[in-house]
Amino acid sequence: MDKSAIKNQVREFYDQVGWQQVSEGVYQNARYEDLRPVSQEYIHKCHMRVKRFLAATGDFLLDAGSGPVQYPEYITYSQDYRFRVCVDISITALEEARQRLGVHGLYVVCDIAHLPFKSEAFDGIVSLHAIHHIPYEGQPDAYLNLFRVLQAGKSAVIVNAWNYSSLMKRLKWLEKFMDRLSGITRRLFQPKTQQAALERTSGSLRSPKTQPTGTYAQHYDAETLLAEFARFQVPAEIYTWRSLSVRFLRAVIHPGLAGRGLLRLVYRLEEKYPGYFGRNGQYPLIVLRKPEQETS
Repeated sequence: MDKSAIKNQVREFYDQVGWQQVSEGVYQNARYEDLRPVSQEYIHKCHMRVKRFLAATGDFLLDAGSGPVQYPEYITYSQDYRFRVCVDISITALEEARQRLGVHGLYVVCDIAHLPFKSEAFDGIVSLHAIHHIPYEGQPDAYLNLFRVLQAGKSAVIVNAWNYSSLMKRLKWLEKFMDRLSGITRRLFQPKTQQAALERTSGSLRSPKTQPTGTYAQHYDAETLLAEFARFQVPAEIYTWRSLSVRFLRAVIHPGLAGRGLLRLVYRLEEKYPGYFGRNGQYPLIVLRKPEQETS
């Protein structure tokens, strides 16, 4: 599939499926997240990690691949900026974002790999789960483009996923065991109505027979991405955004099994060892810091 076909496929998926609301404030794309109450505190704190790396205030925050700005935490990233510039190839995403941001937002339909902005236009940049929709060979150019439009002395924060997580691989046995145990328990003890409710709260918003399969996504591994940054002399740091995959959360974390306590422990470990969990967990937080310009 060529680059143009990939771009069209991604746009059509989000216009027609991903950013369609299935209930008030909940999108079809929510099946890629764990929205259960037991995980809510952990998910919230992971979302808020982004803000600590951004400049506190500024004129323009670029949200590259903004989607509908669907979580309350996302809105806080730009609360002390004059404007949040939302860029997305999905017109549906931008229409939904306008409902949340109103005049605080500026809305641009374009490909984040080819930003139409002048260099050093933004006081801060966020890009959340978006770059992996760009063709694999074009992703380094997307990072470079974000770096280009970032002001000197400021930071860009990119959240993505790795194509391979050594931590999740080591814990795969636990995920499979809990999946099997949960299936047995539901069949033996839960009425069908409760099983359906559990599927809805875990993010399975459609039955497997009708659920869309998603769209194009390709991910780098940490070593390859860091090598690309070094090749282009882009200063980059990798921290953890969240080390646990959605599939692991849904399989292992449950309120009756001290789920909140386990997630609090995981969060403390991520905070203590952000580099390790950033490279080995599922979702890295990548920070590009643009050096201050030297004065003669």
